Amino acid sequence: MAGRRRLANALPLFVLSPSLLMVTIGVYGFMLFSVILSFTSSKMFPRFVFTGFDQYERLFTNPRWGVAVQNIFIFGGLYIVFTTILGLGLAILIDQRIRAEGAFRTIFLYPMALSFIVTGVIWQWILNPGLGLERLVQSWGWESFSFKWLVDPQMAIYTVVIAGVWQVAGFVMALFLAGLRGINTEILSAARMDGAPTHKIYTRIIIPALRPVFLTAFVVEAHLAIKSYDLVVALTKGGPGFATELPSTFMYTTTFTRNEMGLGAASATVMLMTLAAIIIPYLYSELRHERRG
Repeated sequence: MAGRRRLANALPLFVLSPSLLMVTIGVYGFMLFSVILSFTSSKMFPRFVFTGFDQYERLFTNPRWGVAVQNIFIFGGLYIVFTTILGLGLAILIDQRIRAEGAFRTIFLYPMALSFIVTGVIWQWILNPGLGLERLVQSWGWESFSFKWLVDPQMAIYTVVIAGVWQVAGFVMALFLAGLRGINTEILSAARMDGAPTHKIYTRIIIPALRPVFLTAFVVEAHLAIKSYDLVVALTKGGPGFATELPSTFMYTTTFTRNEMGLGAASATVMLMTLAAIIIPYLYSELRHERRG
């Protein structure tokens, strides 16, 4: 009887062990491997000649990395702010029990079903001065209209923001809509019976109650912003020049195009540490909340 109980307890671990082993090696093992490579002089192939922090010194004095860091602050900041505002606004609108709610939810969520490559190609067509918006408006008679952000080094990064917000805002809307539908309606009814105006109900009750959703949305948006690669490659290919370079594109081109594996690993390690600095406090907060509950 005791043997059967031990077998029953060990069976789930036995079944899951191949997957756990693959995840441990394929994810965490390669993370550790990248960190180790960042302290070596690896070029096209791994070369375990340790050089200390030389690759990090090269990284932080590289002008392209400086542009990539500047762009991630611009892109990430605007991306997070606008997807949060637009997602919350759409969620509040749909929460009013409007007609054809299901159709609107599908329309707003549809972009998230597309890959970032498809999104980049779509917006490349739309923003192309010779094919898209500019050409369309000029064909309507406004011949002086000009919209050349896609080929302007100073403005190209904002086209990446536009495409990214378009794709992810619907997903953030779904998060906020779930949060809105989970708020205790008795509290809202009591506030309305006391004569509280609508804007105060939102600012004093609803939005503070959505704090966990804001935190979740921030973590998801920051994660997507830091890892954005497909979108930039499809939309601008990092150009004009390297005006829309992001850490993710820098890491890929440095490692696989310029054959600087050690330098690419250093940039990947910096990205990993940035993600960890965002996600670990979030996980700690969630675990602490569960323990209190």
